[in-house]
Formats: sequence, C-alpha cells, structure tokens
Amino acid sequence: MVIVTNNATSARHWQTTFRNSRYRLTCQTFLNYSLRVKAEFDTLEHKLAQLVQLSQRLRTENHELRQALAEIQSDQRHCNDKVGQAKARLEKLLEQLPEDA
Repeated sequence: MVIVTNNATSARHWQTTFRNSRYRLTCQTFLNYSLRVKAEFDTLEHKLAQLVQLSQRLRTENHELRQALAEIQSDQRHCNDKVGQAKARLEKLLEQLPEDA
C-alpha cells in the first residue's frame, strides 16, 4: 500500500500502525481465518475431485449402456424381420389351403 502524505508525522503514524498490539491480534485472527479457509478449500477440492471421478464413471457407464441399447435394438429389428417373414409364409400357406377343408 502506498500512502502519499504531505505531513511527515502522518507518514510515521502509518508506518507504525501495524506494530500496535491490537493489530497483532488482528493478524493472529487472520491466520486462524486463513487456516479455516484453507481447510474449506481442501474440502472443496476433495469434493470436486470426487465429482470429477463420478462424472467420468457415469460417462463410461452411459457409453456402455448406449452400446448395449444399440445392440438390443439391432437384435429386436432382426427378430421383427424374422417374425414378418414367418407371418408372410403362414399367410401364403393359408392361401394355398382349400376353403372346403
């Protein structure tokens, strides 16, 4: 901090201000505050790391589920095609049966 003054007495006052005992208490309180803030940041950092790890795990799981879904949908289309072909054959056989029987 730069203080511009015209008075030499005022400048000396600012130079010695932080040497008073009441400012030493403030400094000690600030250190305790700083330790609490650091602890909170450490906790936040840990939680953020857990969130990133969970996000990566969920992305991987989501990718695997999308692949499984695509495979199941492909199998379902294949089965539907088979059912359609079987239905067409049965209808053709029914047309060939005599109506009197």
